[in-house]
Amino acid sequence: MRAFHEIESPGTIIGSYHQSLQKLGHCCSFRFPLTDMSAHKFSTPETTLSFEACNGQFYTLESSADIPYSNNPVQDSSSSVSRHFSDYDSPRSVSSFASSMNLCTSGDCLSISRGVRRNLNTQVIPAFDLKQGLIACARSLSDSDISTAISIMGIIEKMVSISGDPIQRLGAYLLEGLRARIESSGNLIYKKLQCDEPTGPELMTSMQALYQICPYWKFAYTSANSVIQEAVKNEPMIHIIDFQIAQGGQWVPFIKSISSWREKPLKIRITGIDDSQSAIARGGGLEIIGQRLSIVAEMCDIPFEFHGVSMMDHEVRLEHLRVLPGEAVVVNLPYVLHHVPDESVSTENYRDRLLRLVRGLSPRVVTLTEQESNTNTSPFYTRFLETLDYYNAMFESIDVARPRGELQRIKAEQNCVARDIVNMVACEGPERVERHELLGKWRLRFSMAGFRQSRLNRSVTDNVLDMLRGEYSHEYQIEEKDGAVYLHWRKRAMVTFSAWR
Repeated sequence: MRAFHEIESPGTIIGSYHQSLQKLGHCCSFRFPLTDMSAHKFSTPETTLSFEACNGQFYTLESSADIPYSNNPVQDSSSSVSRHFSDYDSPRSVSSFASSMNLCTSGDCLSISRGVRRNLNTQVIPAFDLKQGLIACARSLSDSDISTAISIMGIIEKMVSISGDPIQRLGAYLLEGLRARIESSGNLIYKKLQCDEPTGPELMTSMQALYQICPYWKFAYTSANSVIQEAVKNEPMIHIIDFQIAQGGQWVPFIKSISSWREKPLKIRITGIDDSQSAIARGGGLEIIGQRLSIVAEMCDIPFEFHGVSMMDHEVRLEHLRVLPGEAVVVNLPYVLHHVPDESVSTENYRDRLLRLVRGLSPRVVTLTEQESNTNTSPFYTRFLETLDYYNAMFESIDVARPRGELQRIKAEQNCVARDIVNMVACEGPERVERHELLGKWRLRFSMAGFRQSRLNRSVTDNVLDMLRGEYSHEYQIEEKDGAVYLHWRKRAMVTFSAWR
């Protein structure tokens, strides 16, 4: 059964309800969310954050020098030209191309005749559309027409801005990815950027800003908690295995809600899985989360135990989880699986192996939240179009929440979104860790691993609507479809939630 819900500020629901919606370093667009859990508030530095290399070549997400390009599209990373990118802080208009320029728009791609490509750097396109220019550049790279791509980049760099409108901001980061791809430096840009990563307070501030601006993580937490509470109600021993514990904030309201149950559980155990990079924002290891949640549980008079597992998701084995007889096991997978390599990356197929591990736990419920995007096995050009469409919608949603020139918003996008974009555009093979799949593909993977999809109760949608109402733009919409819940920005599906057992 399919239903569509819209949120109208300040709180009216339009429509009716039908019963039946990187992990590299400090990237956190859907990786390291900050929640209300943090006890600290950090001020945002007044200077723009710079990602410079420790040694050798480097790339930045804001720079001011013109860039020399090599005509060789395939280079070893170590020999890439050391350079900065153009100044994105001040968008500049592009003058017009001579009328003799043979330029046409064909479908979704800008078509430029080969006879004038050499002169692109010194002429200007009439009514040049930035989005179409980005598409044309990606098409040129896909066709191995490097000289045309470089020429188009010279125009694009004068139009993008990290304080501009959504497509200008997104264009700045897509341009980073396109240039890194030309220099065969997708891996290099990540390694170099990690050398001068934000401090813990800087990253914490950026993550909290993004958490408040966008409802994507709150959507995941609210949906999962609604399903988990129903699945373990009246169970004496509860064991939650969270494959992306982050700051642990998801479990604060969960523990508090349990305290109101007529029959409280004898004990709650939470196993938090997280790689070592998350400690940057926390300012310490997983023991910090355990201490915070223990305090909450003690205040609620709930017997509690926390177990931290500091390792990558695909490294987890059964013995790391310490599952005990008699426990009602719950597994939480919020924006996790798309970072786990599958059969297209490694013969090990860690993605399916992880699902089989989870299935072997005989969990009461498994909650899955993922971006509704298709970038896993798509070829470069198709993947670029998908990335452009998806993140343009995200940047539009951010645009209505914060002023364009706000430094905190700029840093949140730089620290928490930009690298995911660069990774999807610039990297291939094992170096590309952003590999999203649509719900239909997740459904097939879960079914092959022995799961069946669980029907969602009305409480899931009701709780999500309550979360959105009055706090976020009315252009966020909730859709129930095929047993899952979709979070839309306008007409674009952004995130899906589903439950399995």
